[in-house]
Formats: sequence, structure tokens, C-alpha cells
Amino acid sequence: MEYATFARYYDSLIAGVSYGERADYLFSIFSRLGHQPGLTLDLACGTGSLILELARRGVEVIGLDASADMLTLAQQKLSAAGYSVLLLNQRMEELELCGPVDTVVSSLDSVNHLETQQQVFETFRRVSACLNPGGCFVFDANTVYKHREILGSHTFVYDLGSLFCVWQNAFEAKTNRVAVSLDFFERSGSAYERSSERFYERAYDSKTLCSLLKRAGLRVAGVWADQSFLPPADKTDRMVIAAVK
Repeated sequence: MEYATFARYYDSLIAGVSYGERADYLFSIFSRLGHQPGLTLDLACGTGSLILELARRGVEVIGLDASADMLTLAQQKLSAAGYSVLLLNQRMEELELCGPVDTVVSSLDSVNHLETQQQVFETFRRVSACLNPGGCFVFDANTVYKHREILGSHTFVYDLGSLFCVWQNAFEAKTNRVAVSLDFFERSGSAYERSSERFYERAYDSKTLCSLLKRAGLRVAGVWADQSFLPPADKTDRMVIAAVK
């Protein structure tokens, strides 16, 4: 899945997300762990919004994403802001860098786009391999609760002015996987042009993710409810995990 259609509308769909707040939260995690971010990889960087906020805070960043369309938009966004950033077109589970980094971050549920535990483990193994000793990996993930109760088999409709989106989910209880169907209707004169995207997201519980991190040679340093330092609760919809090499 290369997210060609999704890329065009991604920023519109997540317009309510404050990447500045997410960057500040990452820095609070680094401070809590006594870690200096140094050279940082944004894993599954999408359209580059987090890269931009990290760069504004003085961090040297590399971006990686499986979608060439996402990376094109990221390049345009970063260049317009005056930043030159190395962007790599790779899948997470095929991560391979020319040299080590000090930090790897991944935001907004990118890990959930890995459909098997083997893909998750391979991603974690490659993250571990590219980190310097003492390096830090921080990522977030949708919880099983969110997949079952919030995404579920529900339909969401977004009216964004000239863009109309119908987001339909089909939840598979056995695997905690959600099949996502997106239909976009963009105004073109007096008519609407339709385009579609289909993909899957799978939820993993914290115990599974922590076990896979340990197998990959990383020490789990914290598991929290998103944007906090509180442990995930029964109805936490997104968790954050920090691990150290």
C-alpha cells in the first residue's frame, strides 16, 4: 500500500492535530530519560509535519516513508519553510540507513499499519540496528480498545468544505484488525470527483509490543497514555512507548 490517494488529503484529515504539541511531548520524554535527540529518524514521516516541528527546535532529522507521494508533499512543505532534509522512500520493515542515528520517532499510529507481528518485530530489529548505543526509540500506537470500540465497524463522515470524505471501517475481532475504506469527493466546478483508498490497521497490546522490543535488543523505558506520563487505562485510545538501546 503506497497511500497515493490518502497522501493528497492527509493534511486536511488531520488538521486538528497539533504537531507542535507532539514535538514538545517528545522533548519531555527525552528530558525524562536524560536523552539528547541528536540525529533523529522520523519513521513513517508522512507529509513531514513532525519533521518540520523538530527542525524548528534545532534537531537534525531524516525522514522515511513507504509512500513516494507523502514524501513529495513533505519535501515541498520542508523546502517552503527553508529546511533541507534527507527523505528516504522505504517501508518500515525494510529500514536500512547508511549510518547510525541517535533517536528514532514514529507518530500517529504508524506501527498499526504493520499487519503482522513479524513485520513489527522486523521493524523493531532494524530500528535497534540503526541506533547508536544509548539511542532512544519513541513511538505511539492505537490501542486494542480504540480498534474495538472507537474505530470498530463504524462509518465517519468529514465535510471539509470543498472536500467530502466517507471513512468506513470493518473490524475483525480475531486479529484486532480494521479494514479502512476511504472515499473522497472533491469539488470540481459544479461536480465532485471521486477517489478511493483502502488499507488495514492492526492493534497490538502493550505486552506484545514490549516483548517484541526486548527481542529486538531494546529496553523498554516507559509505557504511557498519549501526551502524558500516566499508565494506559482501560479506555486509553493511544499509547506511547519509549525504548532505549
